[in-house]
Order: sequence, then structure tokens, then C-alpha cells
Amino acid sequence: MIKLLNGNAGGTILTVVMIVAMIALFYFFMYRPQKKQEKETKAMRDNLQVGDEITTIGGIIGKIVSIKEETLLLETGRDKVRIRILKSAVRNVDVRAEDAK
Repeated sequence: MIKLLNGNAGGTILTVVMIVAMIALFYFFMYRPQKKQEKETKAMRDNLQVGDEITTIGGIIGKIVSIKEETLLLETGRDKVRIRILKSAVRNVDVRAEDAK
């Protein structure tokens, strides 16, 4: 009986080590990069300024006219159409206001 338990102890330890290694790989290759990207996106949205040209997640391109707490007023096209969107709908900043000048 004791011999049988000792024989399986090596396999059990190896299984535990493999599970820990898989969790570590999952953390370093999936969770950590995703959190880094979320942090960069939040910083970009927090640093939006009037005059920035942006693209929304829906593909609308426009210039920021005003900013409130969680919304933006965009001006698009030659007709100066104004659209109110959520800050969370901003995909990226195409041209910063200070770079356009």
C-alpha cells in the first residue's frame, strides 16, 4: 500500500506543476496584455481635447466640438453636422488638436 502511494506522488507533483505553469502562461500571454491595452485606451479617452479629430467604433470620423462628463459633441463633414456620442465609443484619435495647428 505504501509503495503504491509513493509511486503516484511523482505524477501528482508533476500534474500540479503543469497546472501552475499553465496558469502562469495564461496570465502572461492573455490577461496582462489585455489589462495593459485597457489602461492605454482609458488614458486616451481621458486625454481627449476639443479640436481632436477622432474615429468612433462605428466608423464616424469627426472633430470634437465640446466635451462633457461622459459624452462628446462631434462635428462631421462639410455640412458641420453635430453628433453627440459617448466617450466609450471613441476608437482612436487621428489628429491631436495641438498637432493640427
